[in-house]
Amino acid sequence: MHPTLPLLNALNFPSLRRGPVEALQVNLTYRCNQRCLHCHVNAGPTRTESMTDASLALLLQVLDAHPVQTLDLTGGAPELHPRFRELVSHARHAGIRVIDRCNLSILSEPGQDDLAAFLAAEGVEISASLPCYSRERVDQQRGDGVFEASIAGLRQLNALGYGIEGSGLLLNLVYNPQGPSLPPPQQALEQDYKAHLQEDFGIQFNQLLTITNQPIARFGSTLVSKGQFNGYMQLLRDNYRADNLKTVMCRSLVSVDWQGYLYDCDFNQMLELHLQLPADAVLARDRAHLSDLLSQRFDGNPIVTRDHCYACTAGQGSSCSGALG
Repeated sequence: MHPTLPLLNALNFPSLRRGPVEALQVNLTYRCNQRCLHCHVNAGPTRTESMTDASLALLLQVLDAHPVQTLDLTGGAPELHPRFRELVSHARHAGIRVIDRCNLSILSEPGQDDLAAFLAAEGVEISASLPCYSRERVDQQRGDGVFEASIAGLRQLNALGYGIEGSGLLLNLVYNPQGPSLPPPQQALEQDYKAHLQEDFGIQFNQLLTITNQPIARFGSTLVSKGQFNGYMQLLRDNYRADNLKTVMCRSLVSVDWQGYLYDCDFNQMLELHLQLPADAVLARDRAHLSDLLSQRFDGNPIVTRDHCYACTAGQGSSCSGALG
């Protein structure tokens, strides 16, 4: 059982407002074939939450009607949703950029033998989690055997053209620190990754994205149990950089949970901090929902912030697209 997390407040974090919605980040399911220590979703093999047919039908309607440019699919392992491929094909047919937040080991799961080929055929961008190029450190963070499965997955993707210059198939790797520290500089770490993965395994990829661990959910509970929570929060505050506010992802992205409710980011979703709309907005429900994307404009709406937002603005900054500056 996880220890109770301290209450996160927003006494000091600057106020933010939205720009136009350019991307939808959709959490299709909390089910996952892994159970990682840093996971802010608390995903795992026993989770059953999954987007319903009704919500998915509404999502398809939004993609057809709303000028969204990017569909960012996450989980859990989003590929485990039974209609994942249908959603991907629909979005790609509509000319929408699709990103799959892939944990790599899913490519070797039973029933997923043709998953990599499907992603390549649809031109899906892959953001693949690989917290280190060391077997020991990856297995420590993600579970025994995960590193070997991840390397096999990367080789499979490379064979299809992913990460190969000129192929048009983008393969980005995602790095999370193992403990209560900020990621090292993204560009330098990327060069280390490329050198080690090429030399040791013959693997190529396009870009490394460094992401700061959020002090919430499973990682936050681990910090509390080790007496490190307050120290980590102080580290985030001490390294706050105002310049990062210009490019935080919540300005242009809307996060959608498996029930179709809307949030400013995936982290707010885990804290049940719902997207805030102007007081005079007419909503289809008491909380902002996918259906409201068909009738509401979110430009200028206040963004809900709490102290965990310092994780996105500390140091070089952090977003689902990697470092901000």
